[in-house]
Formats: sequence, C-alpha cells, structure tokens
Amino acid sequence: MTAEIERGNSGEILNKLPLFFKGSVITGFGRGSKQLGIPTANLPVEELEEELKDIPIGVYYGWANVIGLEDNKVFPMAMSIGWNPFYKNTKKTIEIHLINKFERDFYGAELRGIGLGFIRPMCDFKSLEELVKAINDDIDYAKSSLEKEENKAFLNNIYFTQ
Repeated sequence: MTAEIERGNSGEILNKLPLFFKGSVITGFGRGSKQLGIPTANLPVEELEEELKDIPIGVYYGWANVIGLEDNKVFPMAMSIGWNPFYKNTKKTIEIHLINKFERDFYGAELRGIGLGFIRPMCDFKSLEELVKAINDDIDYAKSSLEKEENKAFLNNIYFTQ
C-alpha cells in the first residue's frame, strides 16, 4: 500500500451511477465497531447481485437511511463494495458506514441508499492504523463531496420514502 491514495471519480464508474440499492441489515464480521471504531451496516450481497453486476469494487459515497430509524432521516454515507484485502476476505461484502452516531443497532431493518460517487479502489494496508486512517479519510472525502449541489439534490429523493 502506498502512503498516498488517489481519491475521486473515474469516468467509467460515473457512467454507472447513481446506484440505488436497499436491503435488510445483517450481521457482518463484527469488526467495524469493535476493532475499527467505525460501525457499518452490512447488506446481503446475494439480494443485490443485479444492482451490483456492473459496479466495480471499491469505496463509494452517497446518502442512506434506515426505515423506522430517526423518522427515516437520510444520512451521508461511505460504502465499501468488495473484498477487504487487509482481512483477506473471501466473500464479497457491502458495508455502509452511516455518518452519524446511533444509540442502538438496527439489524433486520431496511436500509436504502443511493451511491453517487467513487472514492477509491480497494487496496491493502500494512497495519490496522493505516486502514483506520484511510477509512477516516474516505469519510472526510464523502462528507466534502456530498456538500456539492449536484449531490445534495439526492438528499430528498423520493426513493427514501416510497
């Protein structure tokens, strides 16, 4: 892993976005909150094969909500789609980090999301500290990108309420 990660959209990926997806939150590997301090909501990949078939693995940003949580409020998110090389995963995962502090878990609830932009490809890291720093940088990149008017336009998309 190099010290500098190039972040930003590639034209090829932009043509495949926005990505609309939804699914019931399932139990993941249990590393997000416990090991990384960055909780994630995991979705079942099997149910999203059609939506994801043309989406390259990597880290994305967008908006997401959880039906029945905080009046269905929509939150910024950073999302990983793929195999986490640091943990040597053999199973593809979809892990969404809602950029908000929640007081409880929401396993079984429906999460709806709209992926709007590509942050970076999957990459390996030499240490847990490097991984955590990269994820926090991804979150900062997501927040900054979602401030753009073209991305704010999706915040009130009907998809989150229908």
